[in-house]
Amino acid sequence: MIVIGVSSGTSADGIDVAAARLELDGDLVRLTPLGHLTRPYSTALRWQIRATLPPANTTLETVCQVDARIGQEFGEAASEAMRTFCGGRADLVVSHGQTLFHWVTGSTVHATLQMGQPAWIAEATGLPVVSDLRSADVAAGGQGAPLAAVMDTLLLGDRDGPTAALNLGGIANVTVVREDAPPLAFDTGPANALLDAAMRLISDGERDLDVDGALARTGTPDPELLEYLLAEPYYRLAPPKSTGLELFGPGYLEEALREVARPEDGDLLATLVEVTATTVADALRPHGVREVIASGGGTRNPVLVERLAAHLEPARLTFSDAIGVDGDAKEAYLFALIGFLSWHGIPGVVTGCTGAHRSTVAGRFTPGTEPLRLPEPATQAPARLRIEAARGRPGPPQPRGRVHPAP
Repeated sequence: MIVIGVSSGTSADGIDVAAARLELDGDLVRLTPLGHLTRPYSTALRWQIRATLPPANTTLETVCQVDARIGQEFGEAASEAMRTFCGGRADLVVSHGQTLFHWVTGSTVHATLQMGQPAWIAEATGLPVVSDLRSADVAAGGQGAPLAAVMDTLLLGDRDGPTAALNLGGIANVTVVREDAPPLAFDTGPANALLDAAMRLISDGERDLDVDGALARTGTPDPELLEYLLAEPYYRLAPPKSTGLELFGPGYLEEALREVARPEDGDLLATLVEVTATTVADALRPHGVREVIASGGGTRNPVLVERLAAHLEPARLTFSDAIGVDGDAKEAYLFALIGFLSWHGIPGVVTGCTGAHRSTVAGRFTPGTEPLRLPEPATQAPARLRIEAARGRPGPPQPRGRVHPAP
């Protein structure tokens, strides 16, 4: 099957789309990346989403508008990927949508809400759509996160020694794969969420990113603010656990700066870099990992990468590009994989990682222009994932906002 994965992360900065050829061969899944692109949200929709995210209050009218508009823009992005990478033909679209709320109390997830009405995507592409990938796991008692565990465990199961996959989005999540124990996956805390909130605060809403960590590099961590932030009780919760902007959003940072004197701008960003690097390393240290394979937007911040590498020692910090998965596109390929598994009746969530009491097939199906015809469920669950580049090995990451065909 040719499957298109579409997603937007916690930072809500745009739409990531990846096309892949997927094949199930016994216990092996072969994934051939066909290319990916990043398409920014329209300015109006980006600001509407930002105004809807926690801790903002909103209305059902706005929720309805956001749901439809995200679906429309996801549909346009999926159609562009289908034309660009698939010769205008594909079999399935898998949409994660945009997370607007993750309802968590302590270690219990009660519900999760991803927006992006799939009917608009089906109408734009003519293809069936798998969406709402987290809710079945939550209903079965799980966290609904992190979903990355399904790709990470299939891809890293044969690594030598304990290995961790790390995704640095708005929130940082890890998957720990070990030979002598079940896999473990959880959100460690903020990655870019607080850094982005700080940049919007510093720039009066004009800038979202500290490009290349330039401002953070001018500062040093503020000891008082760092101590205050690291006292957050979330870090001491045992896995499984998940979090989001409901906790680590702009209001969280603003409250901290009311309690502790606001440092200079460079020092503020340096402190927040240190929070992410420290909490990721502290979360992984008990598991004795030898290698940490990173992906996500945070890997574009060299200051964050440097501090992570220092805190993780003696574990080695590497990047997912080296194992054939473009770090900017990993989540979009992940969702393509999950939808492919759901299409074949295979659970797309690693139950032991989320805390659910049973395995669930992820998502719900929206037909395209043709009647929905699912194949017979697979009789064997996959145990391995192989990345098979179309021609040669994937090249280095490209600037965001551009089209990236597979080499």
